[in-house]
Amino acid sequence: MPSLLIYLGIGVLLGGAGLGIEFDNPEITQSLGMAALVMILAEGGLTTRWESVRPALGPGIALSTVAIAITVLVAGTALHWLLDLDWQVALLWGAVLASTDAAAVFSMLRGSGINRRLSGTLELESGLNDAPAYIAVVLLAGGAAVDWALPLQVVYQLGAGAAIGLALGWLGAQALRRIALPATGLYPLATVAVCVVAYSGGQLAQASGLLATYLAGLVLGNANLPHRGDTRSFAEGIGWIAQIGLFVLLGLFASPERLVGGIVPGLVAGVVVLVLARPVSVLVSMLPFRLPWREQVFLSWAGLRGAVPIVLATIPLAQGVPGAERLLDAVFVIVIVFTLVQGALLSPVARVLGLSSPSEPEEIEVDAAPLDELGAVLLQIAIPSGSRLHGVYLRELRLPSGSGVSLIVRDGRSFTPDTRARLQTGDRLLIVTTSQARSAAERRIRAVDRAGPLAKWKGESGD
Repeated sequence: MPSLLIYLGIGVLLGGAGLGIEFDNPEITQSLGMAALVMILAEGGLTTRWESVRPALGPGIALSTVAIAITVLVAGTALHWLLDLDWQVALLWGAVLASTDAAAVFSMLRGSGINRRLSGTLELESGLNDAPAYIAVVLLAGGAAVDWALPLQVVYQLGAGAAIGLALGWLGAQALRRIALPATGLYPLATVAVCVVAYSGGQLAQASGLLATYLAGLVLGNANLPHRGDTRSFAEGIGWIAQIGLFVLLGLFASPERLVGGIVPGLVAGVVVLVLARPVSVLVSMLPFRLPWREQVFLSWAGLRGAVPIVLATIPLAQGVPGAERLLDAVFVIVIVFTLVQGALLSPVARVLGLSSPSEPEEIEVDAAPLDELGAVLLQIAIPSGSRLHGVYLRELRLPSGSGVSLIVRDGRSFTPDTRARLQTGDRLLIVTTSQARSAAERRIRAVDRAGPLAKWKGESGD
C-alpha cells in the first residue's frame, strides 16, 4: 500500500504544484474513479477464494452492513461536536469514512501471515461494504428525506444488486464453460467483461452496481472455468493498473495548498474513526459471533482507508454540497497519514495479538485447460514452498478414478512418473482428468497440500 501512496505523490507532482497540469473537474474525477473502483472490485471478487471467506460469511456481512451504519452514526455525532459541522454534513463525513478500502485491504493482507479466518473476514468486508457506503453518501449528499421509505430503498438496492451479481456470475460461468472461444487470451477478457456487465445491470436496475460487480467476480472466480489461473493473473494485472491510475488521478486532482487546511480536521476525523467509531462498530456487529477480544481488536485496527473514501468524497463535491472541499481535503490527509500508520503496523499488531502465522504456506494454484474432444481437462499444478505435497509418493496421492498424473517437470526436465515417484517443492504436475472427476481431483490435491497424504483422516476435505 505505501507504494500506491507513491503514485498519489506522482499525481500531485504532475498537478499544479509540480509540472503545472491543471485538473480540477470533480465530475470527471468521480466518473473515472468509479470506473477504477469497478475494476478493483472485479479483481477482488475474481481472486477471492470461496473456501477462505465461507467461514467468515456472517462476520463479513455484519461488518459490511451493521458496522457501516454504526460508523456513520458514531463518527457523524462525534464530528458534529468536535468540528462544529451541520448534522447532515457530519453524517456525510461519517459515510465517506465508513468504507474500508478494497485496494488497501487486498494489497496489505496478501502475504501478511494473518490467519485465514481473519483475512477472509476483512477481504469479504472490504469487497461488500463499498456498496452500502456509496448508497449512504449518495443519499446524504442529495439531501434525501428520512422517512419510512428510505430503509426500503436501501434494502432494495442491496438486495437487487446482490441478486443481479449472483445471477450474472452464474450465467457467465455457464456460458464460459460451454463456449469454445477462438483464443485462450479471450477467456480472461470475457470473465472481466461479465463483471463490468454486472455493474451496468445493477445501475440500470437502480440497484447497487458495486455489489453486483464484486459478487459476479466472486462466483466466476470460484467456478470451474477454463484457464482459471490465467484469468486470475489477468484480473490482478487489471486491478493494479486501476489502482495506480486511480491514485495518480486523485493526486492530480488534489490541491497541496488546500491540504494544509485539511490537516487538523483530517487528523481529528481519522482519530475519531480509528479509536471510537471503528471499535464500537466492530464490538456491536460482532456480538452474535462471540469473537475473541484479540480478533476484535485486530479487526478494529485493520479498517484501512484508501482510495475509496477519496472517490466517495468527490460525490458531494460534484453535487455542490457546502463544505465538500473541506471534506475532500481532510480525507486526503486521513488516507495518507493513517494508511502509513495502520498499514505499517498491521503485521506487528497481528503478531502481538498472537494472530499471525508467518510460516503458513502459500495456497496451491490449480489451473485448467479443457480438452473438449476428449471430454477431459488438463490440470496444471506448481508445488509451492511449504506445501505438504513435498515428499508425497504418487501412490499416496490417491487421485479419484478417472484422474492421473501424466507428466512431472522438475528442474527443467520432464518425465513420465510411476507410482514410486516422489513429489518435491518446485515440481510442476500435469494431471489429466475426466470432466466428471475434475472437482474431486482438485479437492484431493488441495487436501493433501494442506494436511499431507493422511488428509482425510485429519478431517481435511479440500473444500
